[in-house]
Amino acid sequence: MLNQFSRTELLLGKDGMERLSASCVAVFGIGGVGGYAVEALARSGVGSFVLVDDDKICLTNLNRQIIATRKTVGQYKADVMKERILEINPSAKVEVRKCFYLPENAGEFDFSHYSYVVDAVDTVTAKLEIIEQAQKCSAPVISCMGAGNKLDPTKFQVADIYETTMCPLAKVMRHECRKRGIRALKVVYSTEKSIRPSDDMEISCQTNCICPPGTKRKCTQRRDIPGSVAFVPSVAGLILAGEVIKDLIKPLEQA
Repeated sequence: MLNQFSRTELLLGKDGMERLSASCVAVFGIGGVGGYAVEALARSGVGSFVLVDDDKICLTNLNRQIIATRKTVGQYKADVMKERILEINPSAKVEVRKCFYLPENAGEFDFSHYSYVVDAVDTVTAKLEIIEQAQKCSAPVISCMGAGNKLDPTKFQVADIYETTMCPLAKVMRHECRKRGIRALKVVYSTEKSIRPSDDMEISCQTNCICPPGTKRKCTQRRDIPGSVAFVPSVAGLILAGEVIKDLIKPLEQA
């Protein structure tokens, strides 16, 4: 029967679509990278999602985040993403967790229920905890390295963390993964050298924050606020989604 995924089924086949429909993908971080990853996964037919993000949409997110519009500013990112998924596929199951994932609340998540885990957060502590918990439960996991302060989307590559170069975040992650005995980790990373952003305080969140009073401001806690564009984090997110889809249907391809 013709449906919204019929064009995808022409490439992946009925069995592939059934596998995706039965899959649950947990996405940690629904920002510039994670939002596009979820978008592509939803449009590919993934049937169940767990969306983890405690942040609200800010006006400065409009330049790169697919869920950010003038109408959605001030709303929780996970809530907006859930609504968007259901507009694409009303049959999808979407669980929203409005929290910042850390070792302190890791026990609230059961990774054994996830068919795949997408790490699109930007703090090392959270990334490492996500990866460790996923691997303990034998849940496939893919992690995105740095996408800020870059302008060339063609420089992204998929590799094991220990094969990465250039990316400062990947360097830290290599060191920390080695310390924790993490032997392998699929990542999306860029070989582009990071650009030093302007330190113009007139357009800096640190001195001219426009978030409503009472908003949790993780961005202002940064030593440096990275620059970003529409066409870099989006590409990273789409690459993440592509790898997830390929891995979820791989058993069928190998059969």
